[in-house]
Amino acid sequence: MRLSDNKALVLVLLLLAANVALGLRIGGPGGDEPSIAFLDVGQGDASLITLPSGGRVVQILIDGGPNAGVLPALEAVMPDGDRSIDLVMLTHPQLDHFGGLIDVMKRYRVGAFIWSGRAGTVDAWDDLVRAIREAGVPAVALGSGDAIRFGDRTLAVLHPDRTGLVSGELNDSSLVMRLDADGVRALFTGDIASNVERRLSPDELAADVLKVPHHGSKYSSGKEFLERVGPKAAFIEVGKNNYGHPTPDALARLAAIGSRIFRTDRDGTVIVRWNGGKLLVLPSKQGE
Repeated sequence: MRLSDNKALVLVLLLLAANVALGLRIGGPGGDEPSIAFLDVGQGDASLITLPSGGRVVQILIDGGPNAGVLPALEAVMPDGDRSIDLVMLTHPQLDHFGGLIDVMKRYRVGAFIWSGRAGTVDAWDDLVRAIREAGVPAVALGSGDAIRFGDRTLAVLHPDRTGLVSGELNDSSLVMRLDADGVRALFTGDIASNVERRLSPDELAADVLKVPHHGSKYSSGKEFLERVGPKAAFIEVGKNNYGHPTPDALARLAAIGSRIFRTDRDGTVIVRWNGGKLLVLPSKQGE
């Protein structure tokens, strides 16, 4: 099944919605700063970007984990009674990334659905397509070179290019995006492997915050890639699994570049906030 795309429509929606880390601290008080919540949804990805802007807040959900477990995870980090999300973005159509989005579409008012244009192959994909259509949410396909702007903040799409989009490996079609906001860069990588990491432009990779590719697979987070990104903090979204994620190889490479590592299977949902370029990281299971 296909979703219709309308880039002109999403630009209008975004206009209506929107109208180098200096340090790293663990724990501390919250505030009205920009934030990213790396949600504990088990073996899967789900990240909520929150950008306070001109008296309102822009909320962007990247992936939704494997199932409805994303709903309590979202409720724990969103304001009480909030039932709207400006953008829901899917990096690639594998169940551990889109399964929970079916319930998100039914529970929340969503401004637009952003994807790469690569359709899923499992039956649940049709359920997601149906939920998007029934909710009347516009769907927009973005790829390398596209960008979404919220005032002076930018979410740049670095991948997929045409090669990645048509690859026989779904992970190769992952949306890779870099958020530039208030002096901090955050890189979201979906499930890309080293072959895609090597194709990304080195000049675009530097980031303070890294969503570690493919749950810490040994086939991702290559040495050169990590050196180019140079993250102060790296976040692995992972749960109980049979793949050995995160692998000792990936963890060792992250440690070698001096990145502080956080894992949702041990730290629970982890929120990173920043102000003046300084990162504040708050694990929900800190001290347990």
